[in-house]
Amino acid sequence: MNRIPVINMTATGRNIMRLRMNAGMSVAQLQTVFGFSTPQAIYKWQKGAAMPTLDNMVVLAAVFGVTIDEILIFQDESQLRIIA
Repeated sequence: MNRIPVINMTATGRNIMRLRMNAGMSVAQLQTVFGFSTPQAIYKWQKGAAMPTLDNMVVLAAVFGVTIDEILIFQDESQLRIIA
């Protein structure tokens, strides 16, 4: 059996907000980086209601100066999904 990692969306969202704030960026500034017409996507990421697409995750990592692994927060070992 294999254990499949599961992303903790709420914790990842809080982490995105923390990284944004540590970078000294406002939501509006991050919105400009992505060229979004509204900030809704960023707010959804920060609340854990949605995850950035892979290409947006790459941009976040570059903007924050971290790896994608440093953005994502996974469920702890006891909550990993098991597949046969």
